[in-house]
Parts: sequence; C-alpha cells; structure tokens
Amino acid sequence: MKRTNYSSGAIWEGKVGYSRAVRVGNVIEVSGTVATDNDKVVAEGDAYEQTKFALAKIESSLINAGATLHDVVRTRMFVTDISRWEEYGRAHGEFFKSIKPATTMVEVSKLIDPRYLVEIEATAIVEQKA
Repeated sequence: MKRTNYSSGAIWEGKVGYSRAVRVGNVIEVSGTVATDNDKVVAEGDAYEQTKFALAKIESSLINAGATLHDVVRTRMFVTDISRWEEYGRAHGEFFKSIKPATTMVEVSKLIDPRYLVEIEATAIVEQKA
C-alpha cells in the first residue's frame, strides 16, 4: 500500500522524526496537535480556544491529505486539567456534533510546553474510490 507523509513545515518534524499526518491507503493518522502557530502558543490559559485552534489545524491537515472532518472516526484528547472537560468538550462538539467520532479524553501530568492545555490526535478513514 502506498504511504504518503504530510508535513506542516514545523522544525520539530525533522528533529523528532515525525509527520503532521500519514496516509496509508484510505487511513489517515494525524499527529498530536497543540495550539501553536509559527512556534507561538495560541490562547495561553484558554482551554476552549486552544482546543478549537488544534482542531482547526487537524482539519487543515486532513484536507491536505484528501479528507474532511466527516471522515474522522476517532479523536484522542490529552488534557492537563480534566476539571475543565466542558471547555474542551464544547470546542470538540462544535467541530464534531453531527459526526460523532469515537473519542477519548485523558488527563496527563503535562505536555511538551506547560502553556499547552490540550493535545489532540485524529484518525480518519476515507472512502475507497472504485
């Protein structure tokens, strides 16, 4: 099966050895995504806005790989404060209310930068073309 790696151009991809997204056949995996824009933390301290920003980045990655949010079958949210679950959940619901992928929200002790409140991964399966 053909494998295609998609880059966001972030310097960390080369340093750490990962891709923003990887497509193999009709499956697309999107790497953990945080609220960063050109190496700047977006919406510091705001769980809702960071979640929205990360999900918009995921949507852009999916489009680049030939998919849409409607192809997402699973999301994983790693959060630093589970007591703020409603903020993360509200943003997730705005993107996925009608799609309803399987999802997981897990509290972690910290992310790579203490200003990040959430990191999100996604899996999409696109329809095979005949």
